[in-house]
Amino acid sequence: MRTFRQQQHRPKKNTLIIGRDKVIAAMKEGKQLERIYLSQTIHGPEIEEVRALAAENQVPVNKVPVEKLNGFNISNHGGCVGVIAKVQYQDLQDTLSFIIESGDIPLLLMLDGITDVRNIGAIARTAYCCGVHAIIIPDKGIGALNEDAILTSAGALEQIAVCRVNSLMKAVDTLHLNGIKVFASEMTAETSIYNCDFREPAAIIMGGEEKGIYPALMKTSDISFRIPMTGNFESLNVSVATGMILYEIMKQRSL
Repeated sequence: MRTFRQQQHRPKKNTLIIGRDKVIAAMKEGKQLERIYLSQTIHGPEIEEVRALAAENQVPVNKVPVEKLNGFNISNHGGCVGVIAKVQYQDLQDTLSFIIESGDIPLLLMLDGITDVRNIGAIARTAYCCGVHAIIIPDKGIGALNEDAILTSAGALEQIAVCRVNSLMKAVDTLHLNGIKVFASEMTAETSIYNCDFREPAAIIMGGEEKGIYPALMKTSDISFRIPMTGNFESLNVSVATGMILYEIMKQRSL
C-alpha cells in the first residue's frame, strides 16, 4: 500500500548553526542538535571531530549534496550545517530512575522507523493525554521532531520526555534492567491486546507503517500482540493504532 509522505520543509535560518567550527563549539557547549548536514565532498580532521562529537551526543549526521546546503539560503557554510533541536532530549536511564522514584508505574513508547512527522506528532499528543512517561526514539531512521511535528502534537512534544538513543535494542536492555516488560505491536501476532496485562511496568514498541518493527528488535520484546480487526484490510494507521493501545492500557490501569 502506498503511503503519503509529508513534504519536509527546510529549517528556518534561526535554527541553523552554520560552519564546522560553530557546530563543533555548539556540541562542546552542550547545545542539543536535531541533526547535522555534511556535504558529501568534505573531509579532514575537523569533519572527523564533528562526527566524533555527533556520535558522543547521539546527533544524526546526514551526508548530502552541497546543493541541499545551498538550498538553505545561507553562505559560508563550508559544507557543514547543524540544526538546533526543538525538543530537549532526556537520558533514558535518568528518566527511568525519575519515574520509578516518583512511585509511578512506568509506561513508555518506543518508535521504530516512523518517518511521517504528522504521525509522530499525533502519537505524542495521545501519549501525553494517556499518561505515557516518555517516548524513546532512535537517532536515525525516524522523522525529525521539527516544528511540523510539534504543531501536530499540539505542543505535547515539548511537555513529554523524549529519549533519543543510538540503539533501540540497547534501550530494550536498559528497560529490562529496570524491570520493565516490553510489548511489541504486530498485526500478525497470535496474542490479542485484550489478553495482555498492561498494569505492570510496560514499554510498547510501535513500528513504521511500511516495514513494521525491525525483526531483530522484535525478538528482544517479551510479548507481541495484535489489535483485532474485522474485514480484510492491510493495517491501521500507526498513530490510530497507538491511540487504541494506549486507551486499552489506561482502561486496565484505571480499573
